[in-house]
Amino acid sequence: RLEFRSWLTPRFLTTPMSSRAEFAGVRTALLGSMWLVGIAIAFALPVGVGAAVYLQEYARKNFINRLIQTNINNLAGVPSIVYGMLGLAIFVRVMATLTSGAMFGVTDSNGRTVLSAGLTMGILVLPLVIINAQEAIKAVPDSIRQAAFGVGATRWQTVWSHVLPNALPGILTGSILAMSRAVGETAPLIVVGASTFISVDPSGPFSKFTALPIQIYQWTSRAQGEFHAIAAAAIIVLLVLLLTLNATAILLRNRFQRRY
Repeated sequence: RLEFRSWLTPRFLTTPMSSRAEFAGVRTALLGSMWLVGIAIAFALPVGVGAAVYLQEYARKNFINRLIQTNINNLAGVPSIVYGMLGLAIFVRVMATLTSGAMFGVTDSNGRTVLSAGLTMGILVLPLVIINAQEAIKAVPDSIRQAAFGVGATRWQTVWSHVLPNALPGILTGSILAMSRAVGETAPLIVVGASTFISVDPSGPFSKFTALPIQIYQWTSRAQGEFHAIAAAAIIVLLVLLLTLNATAILLRNRFQRRY
């Protein structure tokens, strides 16, 4: 007898992981993905925009700056597993005192936390953020800069009050699209130490974590057909999350384009 069942229900979104497919949900993985995106944005956006402003507005056209620009362009195409190894070496091991929370009195954790994974994802998308921000700054007409200089504004006043507001739609759009790439990455999270089975929601940056791609990978590797069904439902949740981020980028771009 053929029976049709919908696994994608509100209960599926609000239930943590379980060893039985009929009781399993994606709440823990969804919260973990949101923590990762938040930490990655908090790290990559200010650093990336600052680097783009320096390279586009302040850096001289010499050999060193051309070498830096070339390396940034090359890093945008490096496989994600390489960034996972970098995160394992730096954030999980070298900076374990910070990322485990031992510096702040946390004693029940190690370096394999959501903070380490978020910083790794931030480094992963940082070259993309820098390149997108540079293109957005480059698209600002030079006449705006010359007009600001003509009334006595300094270079920083020109950048802060005129260049960045006009480049903001492109910067936000490129940054959010870069974060959409980070949401779907699996290899760096496996290397950094994402849990394949965890039923406790992440409560802070020093918590153990999992993410939607890791949860989907774990369910698809099971032999039972029920886990394949809930993996398909989790894929739909991941696609909706990605589409939401992309729609947010479009809305922000349109809003700031009308304002400026």
